[in-house]
Amino acid sequence: MQSGKERDLKREFIEFMMSADVLRFGDFTTKSGRQTPYFVNTGNYKTGRQLLELGRFYAAYVNEICGNDFTAMFGPAYKGIPLVSATAAALADKYGIDKPYFFNRKEVKDHGEGGSMVGYKPQDGDRIIIIEDVITAGTAVRETMPVLRAAANVNVTDMFISVDRCEVGAGSVKTAVCEVKEEFGINVRSIINVRDIYEYLSSDAKYGDVLARMKAYMDKYCNV
Repeated sequence: MQSGKERDLKREFIEFMMSADVLRFGDFTTKSGRQTPYFVNTGNYKTGRQLLELGRFYAAYVNEICGNDFTAMFGPAYKGIPLVSATAAALADKYGIDKPYFFNRKEVKDHGEGGSMVGYKPQDGDRIIIIEDVITAGTAVRETMPVLRAAANVNVTDMFISVDRCEVGAGSVKTAVCEVKEEFGINVRSIINVRDIYEYLSSDAKYGDVLARMKAYMDKYCNV
């Protein structure tokens, strides 16, 4: 059962995302090809203040779960890049956890230092945590892991995201989070999930239409 403090923090984060037009309602297509009535687009964070607050939310959760017990943070291109940067800064500023971070390029650079990685150079045996935006069907994770494994023999223990959509993978009754855990051994940690969003909207009658469509979507794709 959630404590009052946990519920307040979740509400605060939902309102923060909505105020930044990051959590949106309408008709969207996810990366997995599903038609969804809500969408989380971290690309809509546009200001320094928003990035600062976002980094603080992530840093608080990373500190709670991992503390200082990891080597570096990885942010998958492209949306993971500002997320991992903001998290690294907030961890150092608020908790004194000054850890390296790195991210990948979509295209391998063939001049200068070359390669596909920017920032920290991972080493065999490193304990890496991933900073991402959302997880829907696990598609992004399956794209990210080969990138990390090509860089070094690292141990990816945790993945921190804004929202867990709690959706089952294609052709499966298990959620993407469960599949990622089984396939890669990664614990996916979300600040909020789809049930938190649904419960938040339920407190306001103006979201009646959105709630109906969300319920239909959750009944079809989600395991909450």
